[in-house]
Formats: sequence, C-alpha cells, structure tokens
Amino acid sequence: MTAPAVKRRTVAFVAAVLVAVGGCVSTGPGQGSGHGATHASRPGPGTSTMRGITLPSWNRTDYDSPAAPRYLRGIRATGARWVTFTPTWYQKRVTDTGMHTTEETASDASLRRIVGRAHAAGLKVMIKPHVDLPGDLDRAEIRPRDRAAWFAAYRRFITHYADIAAGTGAEQFAVGTELAGVSGDTTAWTKVIKAVRDHYEGPLTYAANYDEYQHIHFWKALDLIGIDAYWPLAEKPTTDPALLDRAWASIRQKLAAYSARQHRRILFTEAGYVSQRGSTTAPYSWTVSTHPANAEQAAAYQALLDSFEGQNWWAGVCWWMWDDWPGSGETPARLAYTPHGKPAEEVLRRKWAH
Repeated sequence: MTAPAVKRRTVAFVAAVLVAVGGCVSTGPGQGSGHGATHASRPGPGTSTMRGITLPSWNRTDYDSPAAPRYLRGIRATGARWVTFTPTWYQKRVTDTGMHTTEETASDASLRRIVGRAHAAGLKVMIKPHVDLPGDLDRAEIRPRDRAAWFAAYRRFITHYADIAAGTGAEQFAVGTELAGVSGDTTAWTKVIKAVRDHYEGPLTYAANYDEYQHIHFWKALDLIGIDAYWPLAEKPTTDPALLDRAWASIRQKLAAYSARQHRRILFTEAGYVSQRGSTTAPYSWTVSTHPANAEQAAAYQALLDSFEGQNWWAGVCWWMWDDWPGSGETPARLAYTPHGKPAEEVLRRKWAH
C-alpha cells in the first residue's frame, strides 16, 4: 500500500520473521519439508507470529524527522514487536526499463539511523523496498518494454537495500511488493532472490497483493509467503463481528490449504483499514468515503486478529500504517489508515498485551 496523489496511490481492486513477544524465529526455505533450497545456517520452522506496524516514508528526510522517536515509542506501546520501513524508488511510466530515487526516497543514511532507533526501542525490523509510479498509477501495472533491462535495474535496486538490511542487522527483508505486472516471470525473480541471498542472510518474503499471490511461482525460493491482505469483507459498511468472521472464514480456509501446498507459512505483509465508513468494503482505498468511522476500523482490526489467532500456518501481520509525517499527510488523520489515538489502537493493545 502506498499513498494517493503524488506521494501515494490507491491499490486497485481487481475482480472482487516471525516473532514471539520478545524474540524471532524464522522459517528456512524447505527445512523440515524437503522442498526448496536453503542455507545451512538458517533456522528451521517456527510457530510464532509477527506483531508489526509499517512506518512508511514519503520524503528523503522523513526517517530523520524529530517525530521519529515518538512514532517508534507509540508503535512499541501498542504491543508491536516489529516495524517495517519502506524506502521507495520511482519510475515515470509503466513501460520504463528502470527506477530511480527522487526527493520522496528516504535517504540511505536516514534509513540506517531509523533502523538503529527501532532496535534501541526494542523493535525488530523488516525492510520492504517499494517501486512506485506517479500520482494514482498502480505499481501492479508496471510492464517494462524491455524486461531484461528492467530486471537488471531491479536487481541493482533491491540488492542495494539488501546490503543496508545486512549492515543494520534488519531481521527480515522483502524482495518486492505488489509487482503483479512482472511477478509472473519466475526465472527472473529466482535470479533476483539468489542475488539478494548473496547480500543478505536473513529471512526473505515477497509482498503479493491479495489478488496476486496465487499467481506467484517462486514461493519455494523464499522463506515466507507474503500477502498484502486487502480483501473486501462486506458489501455494505459493517461492524458486525459475525459477518466479518464469516468473510474471513472462507479466506482463511483457502489460505490454510495454500500454505500447506507451498510448505510455507503466510505473513500478512500489509493489512489495514481507513477510519472511514465503508472501509470493510474496500480496505485498499484511501478514499472510500468522507465520513469518519472509528468503530468500523476497530471492528475490522478485531476480526482479523480473532480470525487468525492460533493458526500455526499464519506468520502474523504488519499493519498499514502508523501516523503520517508532519506536513506530508494528504488524508486527515481522523480518516486515515493510522490506528493511533483511535479505538483500533486499543484493539491492538488488548490483543497484543500478552
């Protein structure tokens, strides 16, 4: 999930690592299952779950903001044990053969510093680099005119951040996010993943959109299946726990079966709901309405956590997102994805208190 307008986009709707309270256990690819390549030093399967919140950046200096220490303390106070950072490069057109930094790309120095601050605050870190397009264009539409050139550029981009992840001791890394237009190229992605493993030894995932994950054929080269879990849960705005539970029940059944087939646990690399009326009908939208609906957001948080709690194949969730940076928010906080200061934050505190 990235932001609307110049700094953000709305995720398009198409048709329709692992951590204990004080520690981390990661699933190595194929260990215990006989599937996939692995590194001998990587731990075997775990059963703990990520409790995470994303702190994205929209400007090169965001992660050096005076607000950063306060935000990290606020994330930690929810009971979260992980934070995700999202340095972002851009390309102007969906057909471009490369990506580049802009003034909206977090500086490398600021990323290194905020990882250090997160660790000092008692949080584990996932670095999840993004590639975005201008305005409301969806990164899933990226289809470069020269795929070989694009993937060569992408390997340079992603291994740059793999080096930062290794150098800062980040506990997990995502090799890509919601790139449905190119994620079908299994051979190219396998080469990307191999290149990343040459730079970084920790657990790897890819963050597929909820309507993309079944089309990915390189999961066994990774440690976790990552899904950005923006499934619509209702046709009309609702706070009804029974209705939300029924919606998740059918999704949960499919995910459990998929996890078993792939011999990988599933991490919700993103999940979130704006505090707007109708957020359960379109969780991927920043602008589903102009009417605040804190109760609907809180009900959606509660339903997701209740629905997946205790499922051993489920590796946890990293919520999208904490507070926006001062001066950068294009959605008022009272309507935005942040749970901070809303009933949804109290849901997290209750569920994550133990």
